[in-house]
Amino acid sequence: MASIRKRGKNSYQIIVSNGYDINGKKLTETKTVKRPPGFTDKQWDKEIEKIALEFERQVETGQYLDGSKMTFAEFVEKWIKDYASSELAPKTFHRYQQLLSRILPALGHIRLDKIQPTHLLEFYANLKERGIREDTTYIAKANELRKVINGKAITDKELAGKTDLQIRTVQKVFKGKAVKYTTAVAISNVLEVPIDSIFTTSGEPAPLSDQTIKHHHRLISAILQTAVHWQLISSNPAARIKPPKVEKKEAPHYDEDTVKLVLSLLDKESIKYRTMMYLTIFSGVRLGELDGIDWPDFDFNNKYLTINKASQYIPGIGTFTKSPKNESSVRVIALPDIVIDQVKEYRKWWNEQKLKVGELWYKDSEGCESNRVFVQWNGKPIHPQTPSKWWKKFREKYNLPELTFHGLRHTNASLLIAEGVDVQTVAKRLGHSKATTTTSIYSHFLKKPDREAAAKLENLFKKKKELPKQA
Repeated sequence: MASIRKRGKNSYQIIVSNGYDINGKKLTETKTVKRPPGFTDKQWDKEIEKIALEFERQVETGQYLDGSKMTFAEFVEKWIKDYASSELAPKTFHRYQQLLSRILPALGHIRLDKIQPTHLLEFYANLKERGIREDTTYIAKANELRKVINGKAITDKELAGKTDLQIRTVQKVFKGKAVKYTTAVAISNVLEVPIDSIFTTSGEPAPLSDQTIKHHHRLISAILQTAVHWQLISSNPAARIKPPKVEKKEAPHYDEDTVKLVLSLLDKESIKYRTMMYLTIFSGVRLGELDGIDWPDFDFNNKYLTINKASQYIPGIGTFTKSPKNESSVRVIALPDIVIDQVKEYRKWWNEQKLKVGELWYKDSEGCESNRVFVQWNGKPIHPQTPSKWWKKFREKYNLPELTFHGLRHTNASLLIAEGVDVQTVAKRLGHSKATTTTSIYSHFLKKPDREAAAKLENLFKKKKELPKQA
């Protein structure tokens, strides 16, 4: 049974027995609560009895957590198990795991209730250093690395086992081949030496962007806020510092003349990729949404496209279909005749390919034939990154200005705004949950219509002023 003792004027301590340790020492869990003002003795006796019973239940069932006895890494493990793995979208969860691969080595050892804003500020400063990016490659300083290994009497095979790397990866390191940041970190951690003492970066390493550092801050803050909600810590240290400042830049896009050039060049490309590009440029769909389109999503009579799903790929999971980014992403987009005609032409080609393949046409786990619009030769859905990779090769082939596939979505929005389409309509076509999101992303593009509006207003009153006075 839980016992209750008074600690101060309005402070009480609840004590619950929690078994014995391996030496036979009795273990207890304690919880301190304060009597709220205004409670009568009778009310408080009833309330603290209820709190004590709930605390006892939590201890007995293993649900009680104590921020003073748990490291940040241990809490993250519980956060992943009890929340993230089931509540977050697969791609978001995968991205968070990537961020945690940097966060935990730096902060994981700190006790949850001891994390201070200074710890976070030091971590963000470290993220700004060159060589932190995962796409930065590292090459071993062969002599220095071998000296450290010989000094610790570790074989290559033992090093592979302790770092959880494949033996061929370790051998690659010794051959002077470039390896990923995570590989270099794993080896330096096991050997207990600074990374720069046994590795050098390949080429000119770039630091993480301010936006990426801000993503780290947001994740840390969200995890610590959960700890507050679960009553493990009293406040969120991440809330007491300003997140890294991100310089607002114009969304990368092509202008009208470049888009005209792209469309003319597409006539020389295969019908599948030409159709992909037409859909993306004229509808502004996201990459995953483009990959997830099925033939029934088209209404050719009314010239509409329904977006109701997206295709994604995650290492270890593979390609899968999921709901769009948010509720507002489920939408119907009107398509111009030029796109409808292109899609109809492609559908004719698609049906011809299906006829040629015959019985080999891809069937899903339930035995249904694939109805996905953009597929491989046998009807199997394309890899979600295929359009993006093709676009990069296309750009380089014709020496077009650098632009990511997502930049085509920005291009669509910029062209609509330039033509005077109102922000609310643009937001609906793009699938933004709020028009303010559209305004924030495309604020640079909105300046031109705003200037034109001001000029029109000025001209209006200029004309009135210049009217001749009546006799």
